[in-house]
Order: sequence, then structure tokens, then C-alpha cells
Amino acid sequence: MAVALPDPIEPGALDLGAFLRPGDRVVCAQAGAEPLTLTRALVAQRAALGGVSVFLGATFSDTFSPAHADHLRFESYGAMGATVPLAQAGCLEVLPVHYSELDDAFQSGRWRADAVLLQLAPGEAGGPPSLGLGNDYAAAAAARARVVIAELNPQAPWTHGAALPEGLRIDAVVRAQAAPLAIPAARFGQVEQRIATWVAALVPERATVQTGIGALPDAVLAGLRGHRDLGIHTGLLGECALDLIESGAVTNAFKSIDTGVTVSNIVCGTPRLHRWAHRNPALRLARGAYTHGPRVLAGIDRFFAINSALEIDLSGQVNAESLDGLPRGGVGGANDFARAARRSAGGRSVIVLPADAQGGRRSRIVPTLAGGTVTVTRSDVDLVVTEHGVADLRHCTLAERARRLIAIASPAWREPLARALAEPASWNRAQ
Repeated sequence: MAVALPDPIEPGALDLGAFLRPGDRVVCAQAGAEPLTLTRALVAQRAALGGVSVFLGATFSDTFSPAHADHLRFESYGAMGATVPLAQAGCLEVLPVHYSELDDAFQSGRWRADAVLLQLAPGEAGGPPSLGLGNDYAAAAAARARVVIAELNPQAPWTHGAALPEGLRIDAVVRAQAAPLAIPAARFGQVEQRIATWVAALVPERATVQTGIGALPDAVLAGLRGHRDLGIHTGLLGECALDLIESGAVTNAFKSIDTGVTVSNIVCGTPRLHRWAHRNPALRLARGAYTHGPRVLAGIDRFFAINSALEIDLSGQVNAESLDGLPRGGVGGANDFARAARRSAGGRSVIVLPADAQGGRRSRIVPTLAGGTVTVTRSDVDLVVTEHGVADLRHCTLAERARRLIAIASPAWREPLARALAEPASWNRAQ
């Protein structure tokens, strides 16, 4: 049964107080699917709402700031993009969870969703609308929410696979005041390019790749333009992925599932990417349980999962969640993809990170993770790449792992790292 939409209202006529109750959890769609007209109204009307919680995902707009914590409480599955300042100000509560489990957390009711704010792309000739730029947790939350408010945005692409949940009731539809958020490709420098060169040498022709968003993932995608017949199965499709597709490197012709189709959970790009995505049968947006689900990923041959990290210790434990005791990043799909790639026929999991930070004053390869935050366990780590080379950690003893990781650390930090193995206290003096 198609979802019936009420007649759209103008943004100025929207009174969120007529729908929301004090103490409600309001779930917002993320990234380019953020319904900007609705989230801006939430901020503008926050004082009259009696105190509500706002669940955010990867956020790249300037809608929310620590100043809005006067009447809003913020939650997320990580600190990503524009939610990092919220975390730094102590305004963000993080719920650590694998991305593949987000949908079920809301659908099962374990995570409450009182109200959901969505962005919709209108259908053609009276056809059904689409979730447009994201088929994520917000759609799962909407299926159980007391209130669903949608922003109808004619500039959002109608995408295959992103159908509204069957039987969904939408309580109000508001006309969009602005185009969907444009998220350009990140700028990357020589360090990212050197890492990308190492990664490109690891990825074979006809592999199916997964990457994230940011300077390093974008550099990796740019470095694959010389490849042929690649496939894409990912959680997030960005501008550099479109570059790779248009270069001819991606055909999806040899994917063992979803042959001929790029699969993603959300789309993050500029109007150029939006135009390409609109009604394009070569793209399908799937729910997180499919894009990140272990049973699905197990069926992808030559699956190369390429994910970045904040730091890694000498045993191979990866931290992608916090720095200096503050949330930064999240669990996301790191474990979902790492485990699947290790088990894929011909696949590999690749962790990428610069060898150091803060202009060389801090090594990202460390003796132990200072905060104790382990995102990917050492038993799940496979290949680690910095600008100085590749460390293959599969089937290695702890001692051999340490030697291989030290070999790809920044040269200035190799001796302190080696010394820290024998004398742990020496590391504190070296920092």
C-alpha cells in the first residue's frame, strides 16, 4: 500500500509544539538527507518545546551548535562532522553500536523514537515519493514513531530502493525552503595521496570496494581511477565515488551480488551527484541491515573494505571513536565491514591512517590505546596502511605485529615505539 501524504503546508505555518511533547526523542535523518527546513525549525522553536532530545547521525550542516543545548539534548551513534563540536562541548551523548544494528534498535523499540523528521523526494506523475538521499535508521524509526513530519523537497533525487516503509503514516508535510545540503569532496594533500598509492596497489581489478567520507577515503577513491571493472557496495556514496564511476573504473559488472548496480545506504554530495542519482537504475539505496549486514556481505567476493582510524596500538587494536577522552568518530560500520572483508573470497580489510598528527608531535601508532577505546579488535585487523607502507597483520604473533607496525610509523617515532615495547614508561617521556 502506497504511503498517503497530507497536503503540504508552508514552513511558516509549522508549529512543532502541536506535535512534540516535553521529553520526546526526535530522530533526524542524516547527512544530505537532513530535512533542513524541519531541523532549522526545531532549533528556532526549541524554547517552546519543553525540552526534547535530538538523535543525529553523520551531520554536515551548521544547523545545531552547543548553544542550542539550552533547550535540546543531543544523542548520536558517534561524533561525526558537525557533531564533533557538540561532543567537545560535552553536549553529545554517544550510543556505541554497530551501524548494521541501528535499524533493528529502532524497529524493535529498544531505542525510542517519539518523532521523526524526514526529507522526501516527490514521485513523478502521482507516483510514490522516495527517501531520496538516505535509506537509513530514520526510516526504521519512522515505522514506530508517534509522529512523522516530512519535508517535501523537489530538488532531492528520487532514488531506487529508498521506498518509504509500508503502511507509514505521515502526520505533516512541509514544503522545503532550500535545496538538499551540498557536501563537496574533501581536500586532500600529499600524505593522503601517498597512502592512496599504497592502497591502490593492494586492490585488484574487479574488486568490490567500500570506503567512508573525508580526505583520506576520497584520496583512496581518486587513487583507484586506473583500475577497471570495480564494484561499489558501501554505506556512504560521495562525490569522489561518482568521479570513479564516470572515469570508467566502476562498472559493477563482476559483483557477485547486485551485479551492475552500485549499492549504498546514503548519498553525500553536491547537486552533480544528486542529478546522477535521480531515477538512476545503476544506483540502489538499501537499508543498513543490507549494506552492512554480515549475511549480505558474506556473499560479496573480492570485497575490499577500506576504513580510516584515529590510532592503532602495537598489538593491532584500532581506535576510531575517541581522542583525548572525547568522542570523535564512532563504531559505525568499521567492524561490520572489517570482519566481512576478512572472510570474503579474495577480499581484504584495510585500515588507513596517517602515521602521525599535530605536525609530527603525536604518533598515531601507539604502544597502547590511551583511552582504552577499541573499535576493531586485534583479531579482526588485517592490513594497516600509512604513508610509509603496508603492515600485513594476519596470522602474526604480537611481537611480529609490533615490528611491522613500527616499520610503517613515522621515522621520528620508530625508536620511541621500539623502546616503549621494552620500557612502557618511556613512552610518556617521549610524548
